[in-house]
Amino acid sequence: MLLLRNPSIRLLFAGQALYWSCSMIGITLTALVGLQLAPLNILATLPLCLWMLGNLFSVQPLSRFMQRHGRRPGLMLGAGAGVVGGLLSALGVWLGDFVVFCLGALPIGAYQASAMYYRFAALEAVTATEKGRASGYVIGGGVLAALLVPSALQWTGNLLSTPFVSAYLLIATFALLALLLMSRLREGAAPPKAKAGFKELRQLLGNPIIRAAIATTAIGNGLMVLVMNATPLAMSFCGFALDSSAEVIQWHMLGMFLPAFLAGPLVDRLGSRRVALLGGLILLGSASIALSGVLLLNFLFSSLLLGLGWNLMLVAGTTLLAEGHDESQRGQAQGLMELLNGILAAGAAFSAGVLISGLGWSALNLVVLPLVGLALLMLLPARRSLQPSAS
Repeated sequence: MLLLRNPSIRLLFAGQALYWSCSMIGITLTALVGLQLAPLNILATLPLCLWMLGNLFSVQPLSRFMQRHGRRPGLMLGAGAGVVGGLLSALGVWLGDFVVFCLGALPIGAYQASAMYYRFAALEAVTATEKGRASGYVIGGGVLAALLVPSALQWTGNLLSTPFVSAYLLIATFALLALLLMSRLREGAAPPKAKAGFKELRQLLGNPIIRAAIATTAIGNGLMVLVMNATPLAMSFCGFALDSSAEVIQWHMLGMFLPAFLAGPLVDRLGSRRVALLGGLILLGSASIALSGVLLLNFLFSSLLLGLGWNLMLVAGTTLLAEGHDESQRGQAQGLMELLNGILAAGAAFSAGVLISGLGWSALNLVVLPLVGLALLMLLPARRSLQPSAS
């Protein structure tokens, strides 16, 4: 198996597991800690907003930095930001200082931005026939996080006298381990001089393959964040206990990461476009199940399919992007994809509560249908563009 025999893929898989461990700890605790420290309740989610802003502000500079200097220093820089962010957050909790706690969220967001490039680094470590498996296996590192984080949170819960300090120290520790792993990453061939500027940006956006790849990942990611964040609220409104919501989210996380070990080989065998189409159809199935009722099984299976559809669209979109640009455009193309992914995810996170409270669960799932349809339509011109090179 590629994961076992390629040292770069092994390192990136482990780095992805460490990043998602940090992310799950942050998602689980940050709003709760913010509620305890914030002077006003409405500011409770401000640290999470700053986390997203740190991500958005970092994706393009990191991509340009790695285009000039290589993957290893860029990924080490991002992991180092995670160490700083974890330590600052822990200090803010220990001091009871909301401002310091918020400051810690920004560099953690930069760490998130760097971790999103792990799957791109995987593409550069393999041959053309293995790119789907490479990106899929690296994304699949999140499976370890889903299995380890609940136990890790229980173990660190009362480790120190001040609650939650140890959890953010754990984020710093995981980020430090990621930094050490990335320092051992093999650097590929020196990247060519980067092409940048508005002319190159217009050229990229004029390419139907690039547009389809970005639409595939951005729409899949945005819809996943939107529905995932709204699901616990919807279940609460329907009278389900917190344990039921936790079970549904656990199945959703398994749906997000376990299929990566199948999605990659599917991309290599069937092609990026067909797997992206399959992912979109699965997202439509998720919305259909959610619209058909509000029983526990409806929530469970729709969330499972939501994670599966996201996974297929992310793996397929990532590999499709590589087919639409040359090496000199790599940094700008990948940075553009991650920027738009982040913008849609941030907008979805901010709007989930508003939509579920104002319009309801059914209306929110109806939003899925036209957006998935748009992503699928954008794959049609990409197919025509790919045909000449395939012949």
